[in-house]
Amino acid sequence: MSVYLVTGASGFVGRALVDRLRQRGATVIGLSTANGDIADPATLRSHQTASIDRIIHLAARTFVPQSWSDPADFHRVNTSGTLNVLEFCRERRIPLTYVSAYVYGQPIEQPIKEDHPLVPNNPYALSKVLAEAACEFYARVHSLPVTVVRPFNIYGAGQDPHFLIPTILRQVLWADEISVQDLAPRRDYLYIGDLLELLETTPLAPPGYNVYNAGTGVSLSVADVIAAAQAEAGTSKPVRSDQTRRAQEIGDTRACIEKARTELGWTPRHGFRDGIRIVIGTMKETK
Repeated sequence: MSVYLVTGASGFVGRALVDRLRQRGATVIGLSTANGDIADPATLRSHQTASIDRIIHLAARTFVPQSWSDPADFHRVNTSGTLNVLEFCRERRIPLTYVSAYVYGQPIEQPIKEDHPLVPNNPYALSKVLAEAACEFYARVHSLPVTVVRPFNIYGAGQDPHFLIPTILRQVLWADEISVQDLAPRRDYLYIGDLLELLETTPLAPPGYNVYNAGTGVSLSVADVIAAAQAEAGTSKPVRSDQTRRAQEIGDTRACIEKARTELGWTPRHGFRDGIRIVIGTMKETK
């Protein structure tokens, strides 16, 4: 029976991951802000004597708009916190799965491969790039097995309501109209269940330092998302766009997932409509 330590265990992905691992018979030590600050080394030291087979590091500040107003704390939590996890792993020789983010900036090519240049376009992405650099350093210098997963855009039941898809779905289900800033941006949306399956496969990665995209290879515009959500909900509400483009907006992102498919045997099982159907059903049940 495997023993996992999961940081960020109370977050959107963390809650679902802890439940999934336990359902599969694993022992899980969950760390969240209730257990301490991940940027404080003492938070991990309290588990110094635990027998741990792998750490999956999710703990992070993630809401991009807030990273512009408070970049220092994003770097404290996301970068320094990851360094603390890496040190704990180095001392104990524990393999690490680090959950990063979309870090490619304006893409040079589509679909985007893992060797695409990293060009962070906001403080959140910058903090993730710096954390990835630390992961590569520990893998290379200390021979620590580290697997980095780069999710593109994850969605699912229980996501923070500030994010795009929960915002759209609340309006689809319960508002008179659907209002968004911009209908044009295209993103590669991955259902949370497929991300969890990928995270479960990371112990199969080759020795050393490995990086994998987490996406579908298909991008949808905000208008496409609204249309799919309305089709699944059986609504036809009017859509209003402010036509406001965010600073540093990226027009389109599509992940190349061939590496994860080839090396880990992973491929997403949910189309976008499938995932949205599940989320809508859950939202209706839990309102």
